[in-house]
Amino acid sequence: MEGEPVEDAVEDLSSGEENLDDEDNSQVSSEPQKRPEEVKKKIAETFFYTYEDVYSGPYATDDTEIPTDLLIFKHSFGYDCTRPVNLMIMDRDTVGYIAGNQVILQNLRTKYQKHVRSSHGGGIGFITAHPNKDYFAVGEKGKKPNIVIYTYPSVRPYRILKGGTEVAYVFGDFNRTGTLLASVGSSPDYMLTIWDWKQEETLLRSKAFAQDVYKVMFSAENEEHLTTGGSGHIRFWKMALTLTGLKLQGALGRFGKTAVSDIIGFVELPDGKVVSGTEWGNLLLWEGGLIKVELCQVGHKPCHEGPVSQLVFDEGDLYSVGKDGVIRMWNFEVVDTADPVDDTGLVEMEPMNELWLGKNVSLNFITKIHDHEQPFWFAQDTSGAIWKLDLTFSNMTHDPERVCTFHSGAIEAVSVSPFTYLMATTALDRSVRIYDFGSNSQVGVMKFKQGGTALTWAPAVVNPEGGLIAVGFEDGVVRIIEVYDPKRLPGHAGRANEIAEINLKQVFKPHAAAVTALAYKPKGDVFATGSKDKTVFFFAIEDEYKPIGFICVPGPVQALQWSPPSHDKSTLLILCENGFAVQVPAPLRGKHDAATTYHIKNLPTQYFHFYSIKSKLKLGEEIARREKEKQEKEKARLEWIKQQKELGLEVQETNEEEPEEEPLPPIYIPEEPSPILCGFYAAPGKFWLSLGGYDSGFLYHCEFSHDNKEDPEKRKDEPFEVIPMENTDNNPIHQISFCSHSPLMFCGMQDGSLRAYPLAYPLGEKGLSVGALKDYWYLNVHDNDNGQIRGICCSHDDRCLITCGGDGNIFTFDLWSEEELPKEPKVTIPPPRRGLEKEKATEDIKDPDAYTIEEYKQKKEHERKMKEAEEKKNKKREELSALRQDFVYLLQKNQELPMHMQLHREEFEMDRRIFEELDRQTLQRIQLVQKQLAWEHEKQFIGLQKLQTQFRDSLEFTLTVHAIQTNHQISTYSLLTVSEKYGQDKKHEDSKWAVHKEKWTALKEAEQAEEEIHRETSPVHRGSVVFENEAERLKTPEVRKPTTRYIESRRQKIRSLVEKYDALKAKIMKRRAEWHELYKSKPRDNYENSKDAEEIKAARENIGCYRLKSATNYTLTENERISTEKKMMQLAILEDLIHKTKVNMNKEIVSLRDLKVSTIDEIKSLVKEVKSIQARLDVSEHLPIPLIPQLHPDEVPEKIVEHNSDVLLKFKEEQEAKAKLKEPLEGCPSSRAFRHMFLQTPPVEDGAPMAQAGDASAVVTEEKEAFEMEKAEPTEMELEILKREKIKNLYLQETLIKKINTLVINFDAELRLLRHKKLKMDVQMKSADLRCITCCEELLVLKKLEVHEDLLEEQICTLINEQEDTHSKLKSYLAQLEDRKCEIVMLEERKKALYASFEASLGENNEFADFLTDILKKEVEYMEKEVGRGAGEENENEEEDDGKPDLKTDEENCGSKSIVFDDSVCPEGCSEDLFLNTIQLRQQRIGIEKALEEEKKVAGDLKKEYNALVKKAKEIETSLDTTNRELEAFQWEKLHRLNELDVVVPLRLHQVQCLVDGEMPRDFSQTLVFTNQSLQYLQKRIVDLRNEKIMQREIHKKAKEQHKQLLQEKKEMEMEIQRLEERCNNLMMEKFGRLVDFEAVQVHSVNIPMEQMKVRIMEKEYEHFVELKEWEERIVVLQHQLTKLTRENTSKLHQLNRFCHEKHQLETELESLTTAQGGEFEGTLSADLKETARLESRLMHMTSEVALLREEISQGGVDEM
Repeated sequence: MEGEPVEDAVEDLSSGEENLDDEDNSQVSSEPQKRPEEVKKKIAETFFYTYEDVYSGPYATDDTEIPTDLLIFKHSFGYDCTRPVNLMIMDRDTVGYIAGNQVILQNLRTKYQKHVRSSHGGGIGFITAHPNKDYFAVGEKGKKPNIVIYTYPSVRPYRILKGGTEVAYVFGDFNRTGTLLASVGSSPDYMLTIWDWKQEETLLRSKAFAQDVYKVMFSAENEEHLTTGGSGHIRFWKMALTLTGLKLQGALGRFGKTAVSDIIGFVELPDGKVVSGTEWGNLLLWEGGLIKVELCQVGHKPCHEGPVSQLVFDEGDLYSVGKDGVIRMWNFEVVDTADPVDDTGLVEMEPMNELWLGKNVSLNFITKIHDHEQPFWFAQDTSGAIWKLDLTFSNMTHDPERVCTFHSGAIEAVSVSPFTYLMATTALDRSVRIYDFGSNSQVGVMKFKQGGTALTWAPAVVNPEGGLIAVGFEDGVVRIIEVYDPKRLPGHAGRANEIAEINLKQVFKPHAAAVTALAYKPKGDVFATGSKDKTVFFFAIEDEYKPIGFICVPGPVQALQWSPPSHDKSTLLILCENGFAVQVPAPLRGKHDAATTYHIKNLPTQYFHFYSIKSKLKLGEEIARREKEKQEKEKARLEWIKQQKELGLEVQETNEEEPEEEPLPPIYIPEEPSPILCGFYAAPGKFWLSLGGYDSGFLYHCEFSHDNKEDPEKRKDEPFEVIPMENTDNNPIHQISFCSHSPLMFCGMQDGSLRAYPLAYPLGEKGLSVGALKDYWYLNVHDNDNGQIRGICCSHDDRCLITCGGDGNIFTFDLWSEEELPKEPKVTIPPPRRGLEKEKATEDIKDPDAYTIEEYKQKKEHERKMKEAEEKKNKKREELSALRQDFVYLLQKNQELPMHMQLHREEFEMDRRIFEELDRQTLQRIQLVQKQLAWEHEKQFIGLQKLQTQFRDSLEFTLTVHAIQTNHQISTYSLLTVSEKYGQDKKHEDSKWAVHKEKWTALKEAEQAEEEIHRETSPVHRGSVVFENEAERLKTPEVRKPTTRYIESRRQKIRSLVEKYDALKAKIMKRRAEWHELYKSKPRDNYENSKDAEEIKAARENIGCYRLKSATNYTLTENERISTEKKMMQLAILEDLIHKTKVNMNKEIVSLRDLKVSTIDEIKSLVKEVKSIQARLDVSEHLPIPLIPQLHPDEVPEKIVEHNSDVLLKFKEEQEAKAKLKEPLEGCPSSRAFRHMFLQTPPVEDGAPMAQAGDASAVVTEEKEAFEMEKAEPTEMELEILKREKIKNLYLQETLIKKINTLVINFDAELRLLRHKKLKMDVQMKSADLRCITCCEELLVLKKLEVHEDLLEEQICTLINEQEDTHSKLKSYLAQLEDRKCEIVMLEERKKALYASFEASLGENNEFADFLTDILKKEVEYMEKEVGRGAGEENENEEEDDGKPDLKTDEENCGSKSIVFDDSVCPEGCSEDLFLNTIQLRQQRIGIEKALEEEKKVAGDLKKEYNALVKKAKEIETSLDTTNRELEAFQWEKLHRLNELDVVVPLRLHQVQCLVDGEMPRDFSQTLVFTNQSLQYLQKRIVDLRNEKIMQREIHKKAKEQHKQLLQEKKEMEMEIQRLEERCNNLMMEKFGRLVDFEAVQVHSVNIPMEQMKVRIMEKEYEHFVELKEWEERIVVLQHQLTKLTRENTSKLHQLNRFCHEKHQLETELESLTTAQGGEFEGTLSADLKETARLESRLMHMTSEVALLREEISQGGVDEM
């Protein structure tokens, strides 16, 4: 059954689960949101999809004539081995792997391939096989990718899983039974999905993590468990069935102290633990989400040298697969039960077996298959291979076998043979491979030391046989290799199985960086190479490639292309990565001088520096789009007008304002030029370019400029034509190739897709046009993420198309249709060259730092110049030598002359300054050498100091002092430095356990103290705060303004009331404080005196335990507990004491040695005196002189390391001689001489005794000679003097000799005394050593038990910390509860006070009491006011605000009365103030009740939390007690283990007091060892305890009597209190008729707020009266001012009237004078004129005064108004 699946079955069941939790315990329900009417339909088991409907085929535009089957996939030669998991085994002969957009199923035996294309064309993320190999799953990439399940071997699409992730699937895994499939997606969602894949349903979904997830795996034992791992994390999942459905819960692994690592490989063990790998090669054992141990090899070596890529648990064995090419098998039981042994958490173990595949092998993944019931494993090698492995590790184990080999990594270049179906490829894996794509097989491979980066097959014009290939490498080397058929060689026997061989013909290094492009000139005479070092090298092609020269270009070379033969001139197009294109003609050999360099400097060069025009193009498109929109709008408007006119409607032309357009985008030029990806010639001087980066999306038609004088870096050349390429803005074209069979242009894209553009004509005829590349054919071939196409080429006959990509895949396609294809394409291997078998093997360049051709040329030129310079130097040296010989000859001639004719040596000096300059230069050279060697000198000096400090200064020589006359001797102790491993500070003996113990004890004491303090207090006390607040509120500030006497008296009355109330309140508070203190000091029933408790505690600590330590009831105190730290400290103290004692003894021995040295010096001086005395005596009278003692070599051992320059030089000479003779050090005489020199004793000044005797005889002989010379006879006086001198000398001789003997005897006595003292000390040191041995044994026992003890102590510390936290929280909750209780009491008191205030305001016999009470108690909704009233508003406004309370009446709660009043309006006869006061009190009551309810609710919640914490605290305390008991039991066990050790106690016979029948017992096992002090103390303690017992009994008796007396007094006091309370109650009943709360009566006895309001009203009235009086006085003043101004105005009007009359009179007089008396005054005209002018000026002045008066009058009128 085939067809489309049911829609309901393939819907995404979890579309609503978008917000996924990313916490450690994320839970996502498995129940999808389903509509009630939907019915779930199951997919039948026999349902299949059709492959044609599933797979993604090629795409072609609508108008193109290219058929969709343009290319037929033929074969895949590559393998994407760098994927984490890219291997799937379906049966013993078939493997599957991902190749771009295909899954390849290849038969390893027949090499037949079957390919399965992806369904979307976006790539494939993972493949995985079903456990029974009947199905395999393909997880894809792209937008909303699918997982397609195929059957095997039929390869039919069975199920399609949709909606599992957004972008791409990363990994998938079936569970053990194959019913479920787990998949995980990539960024951005990282979705983990569990599928019921047969029903195409999503069971569970959750976000796996926030970073990259590499793998997901089901547990082999528990199918409900999964594990995911990825970037810096591992997560453990389980499917849990809860009340709401199936949940997916994930726990994130915590690394703790271990460094965070990417987790690639992991596996779950049968017991639920998980083993994972790390980046550094160790294994991690996870348990409960935490790292239990870290596993490594012995010696802390990692399990693998590099990351662990996979872990496999198979049939009880644990395998680890590493990137180091090693597979190791580990003991599962050892791994599963591993426990940490120290703080590092490392556990060492050795693998059971291991398999190393090779040096350059890096394993990613292994999978198991059974072959003839024999298990075999297939392994994915990232170095480009698939291995077949046998991991049985037995005698019959097969060797590892490479079943397939491929390139590793991206394919860098591909090229095809010009004659046959052969292609060559190279990659950075350092190999070149030859494939026969006719028969789909690999025919040859050749390995090199560096990776290949460029490759081209030599054209037929260069090599007619078609077997020559040029390959460029990353170190700049170019190798010419040839492919040939070895069967055609003479004597090819034994090579019948070889298809083709590859021979290295020539090798040269033209570049210093990677070779990126190779190109042969069409004529075949020039070969060009380009490199990243910005050079292009040219070679002349002959029998061998001869260098012509190189040119420099502006950037790294991207591609090289020679102009086609149709062009007139042969030029080379050089494309650089940084946007430069260069064109140069082909250089000819011999026309350029290559004697000193290969650099060609005069080669004509044309440059093109690409300048971005994409922004201009986009701007033009935007302008055109806007113009088009305007035209369309105008056209629509005219059309509308036309329609309106046809309808007979008048249309009024209005000039509508056009909306403001958005500004055009600015021109953008990228800062870094876009890289050139590829290009090709279009015409002479013209070419097409494809660029990446910002300028992608177009093909640019460019042309070289003829102006080449400008600097290339400053050029800005723009293309003159562009062709837009559809959908290439983010997917640029990387490779372009043309097919001549049918005019097609193939383009390789960045996303690994392949495009084919049909051309109307071949490229060479008319070229490309703008409209020629609109239609195209498209197919996703390589991986969409990293499968960028690196090479495209057609076969020699255009029958096949080959592509290679960055994903390591090489694909071949049939380009012809099936009708055109020949049935069996035959491949012809080129024949070998003639004489090839006789040629020697070409020497390869293996050193990556070898010289390039130019560097070698420069080196040769440098050597030539140096040789010429050396020859000139030699000539100069010969001339100088001849001059020296002439100068010596002149000096000899000068010596032969007579003295008076000889020249002095200074006269031969031509210039003294020359020698001074030479001396100065010599001194400078010496100083320069000293400066140059200063660092080395300092380094060697510091090294010498370090050596001396390490080996000599720390060396303590063993010194032996010998007696002089006897054989006694004494030696120092051999000492070592005190070990510091036991701790730096001996004073800090308290461990962290002791600190925590102290904290725990302090916590207990704090609890007891709290129990004493926390007691219930009365509500009356709680309410004291209420009265304080009320008192503060009742205090009235003083009035600032003066008031009348009445107001002052009222205020004074209120003040006196407040003071009286304050005094009463203070008295009450004082009484309460006294009662509180009294109750606080009251001891509880179980009270204990702290002093008594301390004494009991001290007694318990010091009472001692004299039971045997081996006894079961022996208990250890805290201080007596033995720990590793204490034992180490004890051992350190003992060693330090031993060391100090020995050091002191050594100091005494050294002092004795110094005494011997001083004694020898004194004896030497005495012997010298004796010799001088004996010289004056006769020989017969000489007494024997004692021998001078000598120091033995072992008495001065420090002399061994003393040296000087002569010794060092001699040692150096001996070492050089020894190196030459190659003799051993012991047999070398020089070494013995050197050793003798070091060990020889210092010379004695006076020599040996024989020398002394010789000296003495010489003195006697001299005196005899002197005596014989005196021939005269002595006189009697002289004889007497001589006799006295003789007696004196004899006495001195005897005395001195006795003194010498005394010195010797005294020294020997001192030595014997010190020796005896040292012998005693030796006994003590032996005992101390025995004690050290015992301590060491105890320390070993303690270290073994330390781990368990630390765990118990850590548990106790954790529990103590938890207890502290719990108690702190309890304190916090208690404090909050107390606060809440106080608030509740306060609110209740406020409520009571409110009702009391209301009752007081009603007064007695108020007829509206019931009505107002109902209003007060009425339930309404409380609403807080948002805006408060200001302090300076009028009383009327306040009354209006108060009259409109923010209340919303709830009429349902209002009761009915006999007389019904409207509660919103004050009834007639009721006081308005009383009504408003009741409304306000009701508002306050509702607020208080609401706050009280909230406080009670909060208090209830706090109580619940407090009770839960109390329960938790009890559990913690129980656990703590249990752990403490376990620790005490462990301490007793530890003590028992220590007691089992044997201790050596040396005893003397008199110390043994345990006699059996008066004899020494044979067995001392049942005896005890005590010190005398201990016995004496015990005896004394018996007497003390008896006395203490008697004293304590007396104290107890007195305390008992005192207790009885106190109980009697307490009873009497209680009776007295009861009597007083009854009397008080009786008095209240007599006076008030009921029991009264005096405090409440005192609070409400006076209505202080009402009195205050009355005073405020009086103050307001007085203030208003004063203000009114001020306004009246101000009105009177203003009236007086108005009268005054009116009078002034009237006077000014009268003055104006007078001025007007005067003016009129003056004018009349002037006229009369002018007419009547004109003739009389003609003579005096000038005087009249002056007078007229005067009058006119006066008139003007008066006019101005009148105007001013009018202004003043008008101003006065305004003021009056």
